[in-house]
Amino acid sequence: MHRIGYILPEGFQVMALATQAVFELANLVSRRTFYTVETYALDGTVRASTGLVLQAKPLTTHSSADTWLVAGTIMPLDTPPAPELIQLLGKIAARARRAAGLCTGAFLLADAGLLDKRRATTHWYWAEALQQRHPQTQIEADRIYIADGPIWTSAGMTAEIDLALALVEKDLGAKIARSVAHRLVMHQRRSGGQSQHSEMLKLAPKSDRIQQALEHARRNLSQSLSVEDLAEAASLSPRQFSRVFTAETGQSPAKAVEGLRLEAARLMIESSRHPLEVVARETGFRDRRHMREAFMRGFGMPPQAVRREARV
Repeated sequence: MHRIGYILPEGFQVMALATQAVFELANLVSRRTFYTVETYALDGTVRASTGLVLQAKPLTTHSSADTWLVAGTIMPLDTPPAPELIQLLGKIAARARRAAGLCTGAFLLADAGLLDKRRATTHWYWAEALQQRHPQTQIEADRIYIADGPIWTSAGMTAEIDLALALVEKDLGAKIARSVAHRLVMHQRRSGGQSQHSEMLKLAPKSDRIQQALEHARRNLSQSLSVEDLAEAASLSPRQFSRVFTAETGQSPAKAVEGLRLEAARLMIESSRHPLEVVARETGFRDRRHMREAFMRGFGMPPQAVRREARV
């Protein structure tokens, strides 16, 4: 049995509690009680940033867990944690198998000295502040989650669920983690190396028709995806589609499709060992050279450099 302990600071962000469903479903899918989940706070009673008051177990030097998950707060610089909490975190984390900072929970890990000389991430909005506060930590602002030895950190909000799923995969295997993600009705599982910023989210179309066209493009990136193809998916004429698409997304259809191809190619390069020729073909670039040109425009570096960074 693996004991999961949640540490909730005063003013914690309630999204952290959503990750408990990952471990609950992992037990259900694996048909055994592999995880037990307990919630701790410094004084037992703790208030969330939304005003929710939660009764937790008091956190003491005798508290123990195999994995500690530390919740973050909405405004980490405005709500510094209690010194006693930081001291306790440093002591109990040293006895655990691993510790994870959810979103701005990375600030608490860093304050406790657990991120010294380690790679870490946090919500993109607070990444620079964390780096300035703890220069001995290597903050990688554009990552969903990072595991550096026994210390894990995640980006903000929904990325906490990606980290929890990665913990389940580490413990119980990829099949169980995929099944849990399916039960959670997740659109996709994101790898730790994936960017915090999504092309689909950035485009943010307002109408269902343009959304349908983008979904069609995302599912068929290996195809040519002409304006006519996308217009047909949106049930619009090519001329009307181009006009509406640009008005809603601020980009031309060709530019948006290239962004989706780049995002898919980067994820494939970072998370697989496929040759670049295969990556280019699967994501719709004419060839490896065409993909390289797009990477230089989009990321300022060639695909080989992206792969090297991912391996490091």
